[in-house]
Amino acid sequence: MFSKCFFLHKFLLLDIFPFPQIEKNPCKCYNLENKNMIQQLGNRVISYFSSLPYIFGYIGRIFYASLSFIKRQKAAKKILIMQLLFTFIEALPIVVVFSAALGSVLYIFGYSFLLSIGQGNLIYDLLTLVIMRELGPILVAFIVTARSATAIATELGGMVTSHQIENLVSIGVDPVDYLAVPRFLGVTLSVFFLNLYFSFCGLLGPYLISQFVSSVASYGYLPNLLKSVSVFTVITSVIKSLIFGMVISITATYYGFNVERASTEVPVAGIQAVSKSFVGIIIADVVIIILGAFR
Repeated sequence: MFSKCFFLHKFLLLDIFPFPQIEKNPCKCYNLENKNMIQQLGNRVISYFSSLPYIFGYIGRIFYASLSFIKRQKAAKKILIMQLLFTFIEALPIVVVFSAALGSVLYIFGYSFLLSIGQGNLIYDLLTLVIMRELGPILVAFIVTARSATAIATELGGMVTSHQIENLVSIGVDPVDYLAVPRFLGVTLSVFFLNLYFSFCGLLGPYLISQFVSSVASYGYLPNLLKSVSVFTVITSVIKSLIFGMVISITATYYGFNVERASTEVPVAGIQAVSKSFVGIIIADVVIIILGAFR
């Protein structure tokens, strides 16, 4: 920053001031730029908090419109089906393979370690804790964010820049009801169902692998596993999957609608949707863990 100010003064003011005076001016420019940076930071903080009422209003509008989605026309329901197809069905093979591999690796190495210290039965509690309650929901949410958050934000942003949103408003169609709500429901349900498959395959995969490795290791696997699954673990997993799906869909649609006129804002909206979804998922996960600790 110092050198930038120095050369700016050098090329613009060399004919007016002698060179020794130019060396002193960068400090003033540096202080001025520091002041401008602090002012810009303050403006961004103010603009962020000033947009919070709009964000909360947008979230409430989506929840309210979701309650009456059953009464919507076939076009909106078709968008919901297409969103389920893209987010749930097409992502299902990735989730199944990933969960089975993760559960198998965790079982093989974890069982060997716990058996060496005489605590082999704890492997079932470890599997349910990691696969069902902790890693399962957040990994599924990350997969859906990487695949669907970018797609939703860029699609809606492209519709804004091509004036399709204005056309919908001009004919009396609410874009939130027609575009945002089906994607909100589709992504939320997709994360919920993908989390169920992740838990099922992640817990069943080690049993199938142990059948090929050693039939002794698989003896009593299913009964002990069912004993380790608690109601609290199931409820926590379901709550996490639903909240994570809501965070992803609301963030993606919000940044998609937030595009203004330039087509160059569309990829920026996709990047913001992904990054802010990751942050929202992590914050929601921490909050749920903290609340679960006070049960």
